[in-house]
Amino acid sequence: MSGPEGGSSLSRPAEPRHPAHTTLVDNIGLLVTHDADRPERSGAALLIENGVVAWVGDAGDAPAADERIDAHGGCVIPGFVDSHSHIVFAGDRADEFEARMAGRRYEAGGIRRTVRLTRDATDEQLLANATRLVAQARAQGTTTIEIKSGYGLTVADEQRSVRLAATLTPEVTFLGAHVVPEGVDRDAYVDLVVGEMLDACAPHSKWIDVFCETGAFTVDESRRILEAGIARGLGARVHAGQLGESGGVQLAIELAAASVDHCTFLSAADVEALASSTTVATLLPGVEFSTKQPYPDARRLLDAGAHVALSTDCNPGSSFTNSMPLCIALAVREMGMTPYEALRAATEGGAAALRRADVGHLRVGARADLAILDAPTYVHLAYRPGVPLVRQVLSGVAGP
Repeated sequence: MSGPEGGSSLSRPAEPRHPAHTTLVDNIGLLVTHDADRPERSGAALLIENGVVAWVGDAGDAPAADERIDAHGGCVIPGFVDSHSHIVFAGDRADEFEARMAGRRYEAGGIRRTVRLTRDATDEQLLANATRLVAQARAQGTTTIEIKSGYGLTVADEQRSVRLAATLTPEVTFLGAHVVPEGVDRDAYVDLVVGEMLDACAPHSKWIDVFCETGAFTVDESRRILEAGIARGLGARVHAGQLGESGGVQLAIELAAASVDHCTFLSAADVEALASSTTVATLLPGVEFSTKQPYPDARRLLDAGAHVALSTDCNPGSSFTNSMPLCIALAVREMGMTPYEALRAATEGGAAALRRADVGHLRVGARADLAILDAPTYVHLAYRPGVPLVRQVLSGVAGP
């Protein structure tokens, strides 16, 4: 289970069938493949063979198939890749949201409240809530999702968080370094994270993450934690730049982390370093919507040549949304992205943040993870915010 290379998405790949089973998605008004030469096709069709895209072309040239799905002239896009979520938790913090809307500043310490509620919940309660949130995300077009721990903060509670998350996705991240729990010496806690807690969680995890912010973990503490995870075969991810400029972005790049997430506050040196690295800047506009902080400047990153992803950061405190279409609309309206740039960041960008080449696009050879929109173009995701435009979702399987 551990290691940074990709596996499956929300659902496991279809087992090969003999003979091969084929499905034709036909009558597509606009097909978005993210192909370098022809990223969009009008009047298109797409052939799926055993859960993999086998052919893309004009509808008039479509091959025969065992079954057909009529897109009714709608737009077909790659399934969204939500590369940052925290959905193994109990309770909510609606009162904190209400207070922020009335002017109270967001503070990371609210995490400890969710920790208390999560520790008191049963495995069955935690899994039921996470399963419900995954189903909601899928209904809105998400076909790949990353899930972090971080609301347990004891060896047993972090271990069960990653264990439960692993029943829902292979993209599991150990985030024991979310905050230092109440009443615990911080040096002793860092020792626990890199020792017994990592030992318990690594077998169920693919990634290790750390919240490198004021009020959470310092750059030196973060480096020690990430290096311990890397030594255990986990890929690195970093929370940084949410509450202010810090050394977390540079640390992520130094350690060749797959992604550095938030990036709300970036120095010129941070932007330049991201542009010359393979580390993806994952932007989380649901956080700014919920905390009333300034939105990240996506235009600045894109113009510099940085790799950019969009994700929900679904969590009960700072961004309780699992809607990638909402994040696309916010990115277009508030962050300087074009509709296509936002869609690509929410699909292929998210895949890059998970080091996945098999999802986030619909080129031949990709997993057949796609969403059929009840709209002529993906522009409607931002043009008609809040409208449920996803008519049908396919995820790694042949047929509807």
